[in-house]
Amino acid sequence: MFLQNVQTAAMQVAILYIIVAVGFICDRVGLYTEKAARLTNDLLFYIVTPAIIVQSFTAIAYTPESLRNLLLSFLGGAALHVAAILISLPFFRKGDKRTANVYKFACVYGNVGYMALPLAAAVLGSEGVFFCSGVLIPFNIFAFTHGVHLMTSTSGEKTKFDVKSLILNPGVISVVIGMPLFLLHITLPRILAEPVSYIASLNTPLAMLMFGTYLSKTDLRKMFFRKETYFVAFLKLIVLPAVMLGGLKLLGVPSVLCTALLISASAPTANNTVMFATKYGNDTAAASQTIAVVSFLSVLTMPLFIAAAQI
Repeated sequence: MFLQNVQTAAMQVAILYIIVAVGFICDRVGLYTEKAARLTNDLLFYIVTPAIIVQSFTAIAYTPESLRNLLLSFLGGAALHVAAILISLPFFRKGDKRTANVYKFACVYGNVGYMALPLAAAVLGSEGVFFCSGVLIPFNIFAFTHGVHLMTSTSGEKTKFDVKSLILNPGVISVVIGMPLFLLHITLPRILAEPVSYIASLNTPLAMLMFGTYLSKTDLRKMFFRKETYFVAFLKLIVLPAVMLGGLKLLGVPSVLCTALLISASAPTANNTVMFATKYGNDTAAASQTIAVVSFLSVLTMPLFIAAAQI
């Protein structure tokens, strides 16, 4: 089972790297450049990501049990992100704020969609996928509130939440749209459901192509020699899942939910780190390099924590 989990994780990372390589080559030959990627970023931010959030609600069939499980995974996902924020809080306080913001974001937000869901399906089946899908809800709420606040704090001074941006942003608005669809048992008609599904499916390929263009502009020889990247990997891939594992075991969380939350907690840095860095004028090179290195290292760490969760 351990080797199977390693193989599943390696396959997902390899797929990501192939799409990134296409974006890298396209930038080098001038077919799809960084300038075009910045326009793509707005498409991801305002259209594709909301489609994913709405789809995550409509994909869940309402039953009293599914509501209970959704609540459990939501609470677990919220606890995961609060823990990640607290763990990263003392670090990356010095240096360029635009780079420090990226590292903090990378420590908190994991690839709970593309990396976690296939592993959950392989290890736990449909119930595990459901629990991991529930984690996507707090992920998006935190990303579009705390994440936006973090990425816009570039002055070096303490900033306050802008209440308007806290509420009127694509992530929160999408949850406000999607939650009633689930709670009121509303099924979108095919003429709406299929376009939402098609748009949502653009997320990974577009994000990785865009990521490849930014990687094309960085010094690849130095990518694996930035100590900050490895410290992010240490916090994201080892410290955070270890803290979550201890807490979940201490609370006696049921095995399937515990494993699903550990899969989400041990996922590498989220693809949307580049998207948020681009949107708010932070260090896209640091974002690209961090995702590349942390994703590579996660092939070994994710299966270890999955195995530990199942003991």
